[in-house]
Amino acid sequence: MKKIKSILIVLSSIFLLAACGNSGSKESSGSKEHAEKKEIKIGATAGPYADMVKKAIKPGLEEKGYKVELIEFSDYIQPNIALNQGSIDANLFQHTIYLENFEKENNMDLSALITVPTAPMGVYSNVFHSIDEVKIKATVAIPNDPTNAARAFNTLRDAGLLEISKDADPLTVSEKDVTSNPKNLVFQPLEAGQLPRAVESADLSTVPGNFAIAAGMNLLDALTLENMDDKYRNVVAVKAENENSQFAKDIIEVVQSDDFEKVIDSEFKGFGKPTWMEK
Repeated sequence: MKKIKSILIVLSSIFLLAACGNSGSKESSGSKEHAEKKEIKIGATAGPYADMVKKAIKPGLEEKGYKVELIEFSDYIQPNIALNQGSIDANLFQHTIYLENFEKENNMDLSALITVPTAPMGVYSNVFHSIDEVKIKATVAIPNDPTNAARAFNTLRDAGLLEISKDADPLTVSEKDVTSNPKNLVFQPLEAGQLPRAVESADLSTVPGNFAIAAGMNLLDALTLENMDDKYRNVVAVKAENENSQFAKDIIEVVQSDDFEKVIDSEFKGFGKPTWMEK
C-alpha cells in the first residue's frame, strides 16, 4: 500500500507540473499573439482626419506589415464607444480635452498616444482683407460653447484685437476675462457649425478648423490662424490597456516619421503642428 501511495503521489506531481507547463505555454502563446497583432482597425471622422489616416498613417503601418482598415464615423460619439468596445483598435478625431471629458463622463479608460497636426481655428472675413483693417464696433461671430469660445478669445488676443487678464486660464477664457477691447468689438455667440455661414453676416467669424474644412473653406484664407495649445490638437487614441502594445508603438513611430511629415506638408496645408514636431 505504501508503494502504491508513493506511485500515486509521484504521478499526481507529474500531472500538476505538466498542467502548469501547458498553462504557461498557452499564456505565453496568447501574449505573443497579442504582441504580434497585424490587423488593426482605425476609426476617424469623415473628412481631413480620415484622410490623414488614409494618406499619412496607413501607408507607414502597411510597410511594417499591418493590414489596416479605416472605419469612418459621422459623429463625435461613436468613435470612442467603438474604441471602448474593442470594435476598433485606435481612433483619430478628438483633442485631449474632449477625450478626457468623454472618458470621465462615460466611465471609460482611454489613452492619447500622440498628438497630430490639426486644423486651427481661423478668423475669416468677407469685409476686411487684414486684421489691421478691422474697424470700430465690428461684429465678431464666436462659438457659443465654452471650449471653442476660449480658443476664439485667445486667437483674437494673439491678433492684437483684445487684451485678456493674465490670471485667466487659457483653456477657460471667456468674455468676462477681456480687460481691453479697444475697437469695441461686438461678439455674436453662435453654434460652431453655423460659424462658416456667419462670414456672410458678421464682419469677422472665428471658425474652428474642422468646420472650416467641412464648409470648403481654405485655411490659408483666414486673416489669422490660431496659435493652438497642444490640448486642442487632435490625438490618436487607444484603450488604456493597449497603450504599450506593439501596434500602439508602431503607430507612434509612423506619426513621428519623416514620411508622415512630408504628407502633412503637401496634403494638409495650414494645419498647425504639435510642439513635438517643431523641436
